[in-house]
Amino acid sequence: MPLAYNDIGEEKLHRMIDIFYDYVKHDDRINHLFPEDFTETAYKQKLFQTQFLGGPNLYNEKYGHPMLRARHMPFRITPAGAEAWLENMNQAILDVGIEDELREYLMARYTLTANHMVNSEN
Repeated sequence: MPLAYNDIGEEKLHRMIDIFYDYVKHDDRINHLFPEDFTETAYKQKLFQTQFLGGPNLYNEKYGHPMLRARHMPFRITPAGAEAWLENMNQAILDVGIEDELREYLMARYTLTANHMVNSEN
C-alpha cells in the first residue's frame, strides 16, 4: 500500500492530524513534549505525513530532509511515550473512519517510526 496518501486524501489526513493533536493536548503522558500552541506542529505534521504516506514531498520542499531521529533527540522519548503517541494516533485514525486494512498498514509504519524515536528507557 505504497500510496496510502491517495487512499486517505488530504482532507481526511488533515482532520486525522488535528484530532490526533487534540488527544495529545489532553494526554499528560506526552503533552509535555509539545509546545502549548499546536498550530505549527500540526502544520508540519500535515506536510510530513503527506510525504510519508506517498503524497507530494511538501515537507522536504519547505524544511529539507525530515531527519526524524535527529529532530526528536532533544526530547526524552520513552517506550511509554511512543506507546502513548501510537494510541492517540490509532484513535484519530478510527475517528476519521479509515478502513481496517489501511489502518493496520498505517499503524505498522507508525509503530516502526515511533519505536525508532525512543531515546530513553525511562
